[in-house]
Amino acid sequence: MPTNDGDLRQADRTTVIRSIQLVRQVRVADLDRPTPCDGWSLGDLLDHMTAQHRGFAASAVGRGAELANWAVHPAGADAVEHYAAAADAVLAAFAGITDLATPMAVPELSPTRTFPAGRAIGFHFVDYLGHSWDVARSLDLALDLPEDVVLAGLELARAIPDTPARREPGAIFGPPTPITRDDPLHEFLALLGRAS
Repeated sequence: MPTNDGDLRQADRTTVIRSIQLVRQVRVADLDRPTPCDGWSLGDLLDHMTAQHRGFAASAVGRGAELANWAVHPAGADAVEHYAAAADAVLAAFAGITDLATPMAVPELSPTRTFPAGRAIGFHFVDYLGHSWDVARSLDLALDLPEDVVLAGLELARAIPDTPARREPGAIFGPPTPITRDDPLHEFLALLGRAS
């Protein structure tokens, strides 16, 4: 996924903090709720998001190629606390990066190459802007984020190519859905294949 290599850490941090606030509203009974992610319950989604935070945190300190750091571990009733801890860990790891050209491994995007930290943080940001909306939608809540954060995500989403791979099972993003209104978050979500 092409992205710019600028410093997106503040936009990512704002988004992740909002995701923590949303996730803290999840009750055990909510974990079985459906999500916009096909076939995933809210518990499944939180386990995935937690694993991704842990993987990116490991990658930021040079351990991203170790697949165990990206493994999903079902947390059950402890999903909220596991999520918050992983979110705190990735924010701390990203804050500790001193050079945005530092190579980071993201195995689900490529098992053999690395990406500059600035770009990898962009991947994380897009993922969590989308997944924060997924959590909010699952809870029947709004995703409230500053406009500049959403616009930064939209710029990245516009650069994601619409390739045949996006129509295959297990694709990171689905094919784009129609953009039906002039709203940056709606357009961002549509470009990622979500119907908002």
